[in-house]
Amino acid sequence: MSVKLDEKDLAILTLIQENSKLTANQIAKKINTPITTIFAKIKRMEELGIIKQYRAILSPEKLHLSTVAFILASVSYRAKDNTPITQRDVAEEIARFPEVQEVHIITGDWDLLVKLRAENVETVGKFVVDKLRNIKGLEKTLTCMVFETVKESTSLPQAMRKSA
Repeated sequence: MSVKLDEKDLAILTLIQENSKLTANQIAKKINTPITTIFAKIKRMEELGIIKQYRAILSPEKLHLSTVAFILASVSYRAKDNTPITQRDVAEEIARFPEVQEVHIITGDWDLLVKLRAENVETVGKFVVDKLRNIKGLEKTLTCMVFETVKESTSLPQAMRKSA
């Protein structure tokens, strides 16, 4: 399904990605558009699923969750009793853990990429050993600790929005 977005739609998306607490009135003033148009455009983009949800971005450092790890995981595809296991089954099981921020099914030598936030390296280790490696169908893992994050964003770039 191809959705046409005009310049006003894109301006609205840019503004609410930067600050989802902006009121329709504030958005209207910033892009010089009637408030009723803003309401209608936002409602349309919500109904089309372009705007999925609104949320706060919390400070991991302030909440003592500044340690980040990316974990590559390999799936065995068969349990010990020879029943089939899929990447999706294992991914969904991993996604249930609250400390897991992202789970991606990937190509290449590994099957899954997991992003984890924790209090410290020891907590990451306990997660991997005591939780992750106990998941049925998980064959092996490789944990990569993040030293420093240069960029982390939930915003979609302008070019991506034009092709919505």
